[in-house]
Amino acid sequence: MHAADLLSARARLTPEREALLYTHTGERFTYAQLNARANRAANFLRARFGVRKGDRVSLYANNSVIFVDLFYGLAKLGAIFAPLNWRLTARELAYIVGDCEPKVVLCGPEFVPTLNEICAHLKVPHLVGVEGAQMDDAPAYEDEIARASDAEPERPPLSDDDPYCILYTSGTTGRPKGALLPHRQVLWNCINTVVSWGLNENDVSPVLTPLFHAGGLFAFLTPLFYAGGRIILARAFDAEESLQRIVAEKCSVELGVPTLFQLWHNTPHFRQADFSHVRFWINGGAAIPVPLMEAWLAAKGGVFRQGYGLTEVGPNCFSMTDEESARKRGSLGKPIFHSQMRLVNPATGEDVPVGQPGELLIRGPHVCAGYWRNPQATADALTAGWFHTGDGMRMDDDGFFYFVGRFKDMIKSGGENIYAAEVEKIFRDHPAVADAALIGQPDEQWGEVGLMIVLLQPGRTATPDELLAFCQGKLARYKIPKRVIFADAFPYSPYGKVEKAKLREKYLP
Repeated sequence: MHAADLLSARARLTPEREALLYTHTGERFTYAQLNARANRAANFLRARFGVRKGDRVSLYANNSVIFVDLFYGLAKLGAIFAPLNWRLTARELAYIVGDCEPKVVLCGPEFVPTLNEICAHLKVPHLVGVEGAQMDDAPAYEDEIARASDAEPERPPLSDDDPYCILYTSGTTGRPKGALLPHRQVLWNCINTVVSWGLNENDVSPVLTPLFHAGGLFAFLTPLFYAGGRIILARAFDAEESLQRIVAEKCSVELGVPTLFQLWHNTPHFRQADFSHVRFWINGGAAIPVPLMEAWLAAKGGVFRQGYGLTEVGPNCFSMTDEESARKRGSLGKPIFHSQMRLVNPATGEDVPVGQPGELLIRGPHVCAGYWRNPQATADALTAGWFHTGDGMRMDDDGFFYFVGRFKDMIKSGGENIYAAEVEKIFRDHPAVADAALIGQPDEQWGEVGLMIVLLQPGRTATPDELLAFCQGKLARYKIPKRVIFADAFPYSPYGKVEKAKLREKYLP
């Protein structure tokens, strides 16, 4: 069985079960209806544009059921789904389009001007308008799939390592790299998540993050479809509406990032919301501030878990039981079922002792095949099947892992290594702080020193001296930043991570 068969098999097993609610239109789809749409999309693209195995197809649009059509439909052709991040500029997207060379780009109305700007410099063979988008000679997607056959398309020969999709990384260390996700990775992410997180056909989960991102596609959408559960798909995030929808649809497993949890906590609906149907909340992207988690649990109880993942290895790499989530607060948990992990000294490649920080290496069928048309980056990241995450972790005596920080997100001050994540966590624990981001500021004496940029909670105040005093006794003196400044807003990636490159551009000379 290949990942191309996932939706077809689920539609065969439970055709009339509701699979998805698209909140923007209120439409509800059964598994049989979703599979029929995927077949129509595949048959249309093959008949109209000759899309075949290995061809790339991109979608440049807001969240909608069309993502589901293409994600599952293209796999049946052996074609490769390469969604475009609508948060990027035309210049950034032009590089990605030029790199993956899609045969077809489907575009929503909001993004036509940017796509036209890209197409003025790059040749895209075929364009398709979705949701009413008007482009010269571009057919309307909705009209085309209405005419297309809903029969299962003829499948080409497929192997486990054939590419399923290309998802571009954020490019924080340079130009974006296209992570090449093979069929086996998509399938084994489903298996690992269902087995390790205990998902089942009765689970319901909202998808509130963009579907051009691994978190949106793979955190719960594809695993829940594999298990036969139900997805509540939002076009965009609205704190009040999404919280009301979680209650109304009795969602049982919820993925969020610290920003989302803070926004939910601040909504008027939070106070009366009944979360008795929620089995657990899982936080991803960055560590959730302790005061926020404590305030949430004090008000509502329940179970909070910390997630961890990467585009290249999937968003669900660790798991823990409900009891462990309280007993081992701050831990990511233990490695998922079908996965191997090591912590190594990046300089020597040797395993580090228990309790000592090391770089996390991951091996298993859920690891990517490398990077699209980038053999050097592939060779740097993959060694004998082990993927080098670049993330620092430590493991305790019970086998639980704890995030230390990005090895590349590290300040070297006077010969000492300072991991940004460790320092930021302390600042976020201050009740006046909404978020914090540490960057290195050049210094003649120490090489570089810490500059902490702080975003305060609405209505709260704090001084730099107060925040620095809060660090005393919690951090070694050399880890405490030398300077604190306040920002009105942070630039965030789609998955809630602070884009530090933009902070450096703004705050460093």
